[in-house]
Amino acid sequence: NLIFHLGLAEIPSYWKATCSPVIEIRAGHLDKEQIRFWKDLIIKGMGQFFYENKINFTKTNFLKIKSNNVTRQDYATLKKRLIDKVLVPLGGGKDSVVTLENLKEKRLKIGCFLVNPGKAAEDIVKIANMRDLVIVGRLIDKKLLELNRKGFLNGHTPFTAVLSFLSVLCAVLFDYKNIAFSNEKSADEGNLRYLGRVINHQWSKSSEFERKFKSYLRKYLVKNIHYFSFLRKYTELEISKMFLKYPQYFSVFSSCNVGRKTGKKWCGNCPKCLFIYASFYPFLEEKKLLKIFGRPRTRTSSVQGRDIFENKKLLATMKSLIGHGSHKPFECVGTYKESKKAFELSLKKAKKTGKAPYLLSKYNEVK
Repeated sequence: NLIFHLGLAEIPSYWKATCSPVIEIRAGHLDKEQIRFWKDLIIKGMGQFFYENKINFTKTNFLKIKSNNVTRQDYATLKKRLIDKVLVPLGGGKDSVVTLENLKEKRLKIGCFLVNPGKAAEDIVKIANMRDLVIVGRLIDKKLLELNRKGFLNGHTPFTAVLSFLSVLCAVLFDYKNIAFSNEKSADEGNLRYLGRVINHQWSKSSEFERKFKSYLRKYLVKNIHYFSFLRKYTELEISKMFLKYPQYFSVFSSCNVGRKTGKKWCGNCPKCLFIYASFYPFLEEKKLLKIFGRPRTRTSSVQGRDIFENKKLLATMKSLIGHGSHKPFECVGTYKESKKAFELSLKKAKKTGKAPYLLSKYNEVK
C-alpha cells in the first residue's frame, strides 16, 4: 500500500507533460474520498504550473480520476509497533537545521531523511554528528526527460507531497514513529490569483496540505505515525534568529535553488538570496554575513564578501517581495508582511552606521 501511494505521489511529475483529462488508477483501488484528496492535491499543488503554462484548470471535466473495482481489503491500513524516535527530512537549508538542533537539545532519538542529498545536506549531517541516516535515491524516467527536451509541458510540481509519502514509507521500514518536517507559517500565503483561485508555490508545505495529509495518513496508510511540521508556528524572521545561534553551519548551508544547481551555493541574484540576506541582516554582524554570502575563493582572495543589498538588479525583486510587484516570487520566501519587517529592521540597523546600501536606500521610496 505504501509503495502504491508513493507511485500515486509521483503522478504529477509525469501527468504534467500532457495534462491528460483522465487519470486511470489500475494498480489499486481508491474510494471517492481518496479520489477527492488526489484531485485536490493535483489542482492546488500545481497552481503555479497551470499559471505559467496558461492552462485553464477550472474548466468542467478538466480532470477525472478513475479507479478500478478492487476492494478496500486489498490495501489495508497498517498498524505497526514503531519506536518513539524522530525522522527529520533534511535538505540543505536553514529550516531543517533549526528543527534538527532543537530536537537534539530535547535529547530525542533522531534520524535524518535525505533524498538525493547534495553537498550542503551531507556537510550538515557531518557537523550535526548524525549517525542514523535514511538516504534515498530518486530518478526521473528518461522518457519524461526526453519529452521535456521535445517541448512537452513542464513546470513546478508539489514535491513536498512526494517527500511526505516517501518519508512515511521509510518511517515504517526503519521503525520511526514520528516525522518532523520543517515547513513554516509563511507557506500558507499564496503568490497571486489566477482564474479566481489562489496560486501558492508552497501549497504542499502549507498547513492545509499538512492537515489533509495527516487525516489521509491515519485513515488509509498507517494509523500510528505522528507526522507534523516542527516550525509551523514560527515566522521566517523567528526561524532566522534561531538559525543564527548555530554558527557551525554558516559555511555549509544553502537555501538558494539556483546556486545548488550551479555549485556556487549562493547566486546572489535571486529572490531567495535576497530574502535570506534580508532576514539575517538585522541580527548578524556584517563580517559574518558577508562571509556567508561570499564568492568562491580565488588566487587573490580567500573569501570575497558580497553585500546583496548593493545589487541594483534586485530592485524589482525587492518590490515583489514586499507586495509592489506583479506577484510574490515563486520561491520559498516569507510573507509580504515578513519581508517588509526584514527590510525595515535592516534599514534601521544600516542607518546606525550612517550609510544605507542601495536597496535599503530605495526601500522607503517603494514601500
